[in-house]
Amino acid sequence: MTSVSMTVNGKSVSGEVEGRTLLVDFLRNDLRMTGTHVGCDTSQCGACVVHVDGEAVKACTMFAVEADGAAVATIEGQANADGSLSVVQQAFQDHHGLQCGFCTPGMVMSAAALLKENPKPTEGEIREYLEGNICRCTGYHNIVKAIMAASGQDVAAIAAG
Repeated sequence: MTSVSMTVNGKSVSGEVEGRTLLVDFLRNDLRMTGTHVGCDTSQCGACVVHVDGEAVKACTMFAVEADGAAVATIEGQANADGSLSVVQQAFQDHHGLQCGFCTPGMVMSAAALLKENPKPTEGEIREYLEGNICRCTGYHNIVKAIMAASGQDVAAIAAG
């Protein structure tokens, strides 16, 4: 067992993990932060996206020991301090960017990372950035609209479908 310590959503946490423990498993099983989903176990779907030191990372591709000392942000930490939804979360709600909700945490985390890198992405840039996130319900159209809205852009300009 190895000791790990990190900051998760602004709070210091620590635990004992096996070297093979994935970050997603540490978050879900040890810290009981179940908003980060495990969808495929092969890093294909993006349901497990978190931010590690400000970078979007698929938590199923990173060992917990690799995050030792890091700042980790999960979907649970995305709301505003008063508990209201973040701009990205609110846009997903307003523009129906979710259906079953399984991919939503990873989509929101990826969208937040994209908007940090590129505050005014084009529709094409959004679609390209989300290439590593799979949604089996929405067809991505409303997810793209939500991200455009979160960036302050006019969603009426998005082509249908």
